[in-house]
Amino acid sequence: MGQNKELNPEELTTEWNDSYLFNSTGDALEKLETLKKGSKEINQTFRQEFEKLSGSVLLDYLETEKEFSKSIDVLYIYAYTQLTKNVNEQFFNSLLAESQDLVTEHKKSSAFAAVKLTSLNKEEWDRLFSEDPGLELYRAYLEANYMRFMEHRPVNEAQAVRLAEIENKRMKLETEALSRITNEVTMAGSITLENGEEFQVNSQSYNTLLSTDQSRENRKRCYDKRFYHLIDESSSMASLYSEKSRLDDLAARELKYADSYESSLYNFYLTKKQVDDMNAVFKERKDVFEEYNEFRRTKLGLEKLRPYDLMLQLTGQPAKSSKSYTYTDAVQEVQKSYSGMDPLFNEIFLKMVTGDFIDVYPDPENGKQPGGYCYGLCALKSPALIFMNYNGIISDQKTLTHELGHGINDYLMGNSVDYLYCSGQIYEMEVPSTFNEELFVDYIIENSDKETAVAVLAQHIGEYQNYFTRQPMITEFEYKAHQLCAEKGKASGAELNALWTALSKEYRSESIEYYAEDSAEWTYINHIFLTNNYYTFNYAISKAITLALFKQYKEKPETFNKNYIVYLSAGSTMPPEEKLKKYFGIEINRQLFEDAVDIVKLRIRELSMLEKQTEPK
Repeated sequence: MGQNKELNPEELTTEWNDSYLFNSTGDALEKLETLKKGSKEINQTFRQEFEKLSGSVLLDYLETEKEFSKSIDVLYIYAYTQLTKNVNEQFFNSLLAESQDLVTEHKKSSAFAAVKLTSLNKEEWDRLFSEDPGLELYRAYLEANYMRFMEHRPVNEAQAVRLAEIENKRMKLETEALSRITNEVTMAGSITLENGEEFQVNSQSYNTLLSTDQSRENRKRCYDKRFYHLIDESSSMASLYSEKSRLDDLAARELKYADSYESSLYNFYLTKKQVDDMNAVFKERKDVFEEYNEFRRTKLGLEKLRPYDLMLQLTGQPAKSSKSYTYTDAVQEVQKSYSGMDPLFNEIFLKMVTGDFIDVYPDPENGKQPGGYCYGLCALKSPALIFMNYNGIISDQKTLTHELGHGINDYLMGNSVDYLYCSGQIYEMEVPSTFNEELFVDYIIENSDKETAVAVLAQHIGEYQNYFTRQPMITEFEYKAHQLCAEKGKASGAELNALWTALSKEYRSESIEYYAEDSAEWTYINHIFLTNNYYTFNYAISKAITLALFKQYKEKPETFNKNYIVYLSAGSTMPPEEKLKKYFGIEINRQLFEDAVDIVKLRIRELSMLEKQTEPK
């Protein structure tokens, strides 16, 4: 690749400036009212015309609906992103709720279209396409959103309205859950450190201390404080989850699915066999991580690993595990890791890190939500908004490049395909983020001192363990928790804790000494409360795909780059597996997961070799 323009550190920005979304909260409220009227106008304009639907009417409807959806998208993103900066901000809480209500009301008012379009047979579709050639642009969209759902469709408007109301309840429940996780579940209280300092345990401080504090006693106190606090929170979160489970399955059964799991798999273009094969491989081959766990135990000089030893950064000298990486350093390292990629990567990267598109630092005391995410702005063909809680540890650097991967993908889609195709299945959308992680780790190994390389690669292998054991386990927990709630009507915190612990034992290492009590870790996992059910196993699928892609990148970088840019730009213009096969010859099957574990084995060997190079001669 050619020489990329280097970042000027003085141009780096660390807070959002989203005035390009709305100049003021008043403008946002004005747009909300305009959209409410617009939804009614769409209904009045097209309802009667859909009774004798023609190709030109359908094309007009799609383009009108598209512009309306863009506006809702921008309003929703504005409300959501501002609320995550302070989950206690009443204005944005209200604006998000009203935006959710608007989405619901629009689904109701446009139910006539969903009912009609999911009921058409092949001959009727052929007629519509022949009547207006302009519809051809939207064929893939219509196939993905209407044609393939003929067996799982609302049979009339009354049912479509009922489904919209259920969806609204699910959205509100998600908002409530995320607020509770931020304000209650992850706020575990204070501990006294060995030096006598009082230490507040929240989502950010917990991760930082367990990643950097050499004092095992401090790590244990911090871990224990949250471990038992989560158990205390499990009853209230179980009540919330039970209601979510009921609504999830209710919506699925309305559309003739057995349950929400079957519905999710159908929407993901996946089969139960594919997921079962994946879970089987990762359970059967979980011992691949034992060499890594032994490496960690030896490196830390411990007789036995315990849960509070698993996050600590590994370096050659104990004092260095507390090493902090400034945000500027992290951004510069990430940029260098893109040197072998298409120049478009660097161009988009510079737009994002210098253009007020990343909100960097944590602020839990003022209500900033934990975690990180990326929200694409394809509606505006603008760089995405990235939300972070950067503390300067190794995993934060990886989070940065992970979210930038999403942002690069969103920008490429937004500027390459029609807005209606600016989406994809979760496991597709996680590929560019996890691919970026591989780029970063490879760069560090090749360009840093050996101790840093060991620390970064060790942390990365720990994340493989997370991707290939914990993430599929979370989804299996969701599935069985839904079944439990369906059987009993409502599950208790103790029951869900017991279920979580039983499943954990199937995936986790036996060389780590876990607590005897049932764990309530599920209570703080945002993803299981999302309206997008069964989210986390997608991380495992995407990582397996990523490792296959990274192998191709290392072998033929120029060919790979050409295909990769087209792949990322294509959005949902074709089904996910068709796209993977067309550009890379990859299929989602048992062999993909077996190959992924084989690559993990190679990474663990690489870690051992690096460690030997750091040993004094």
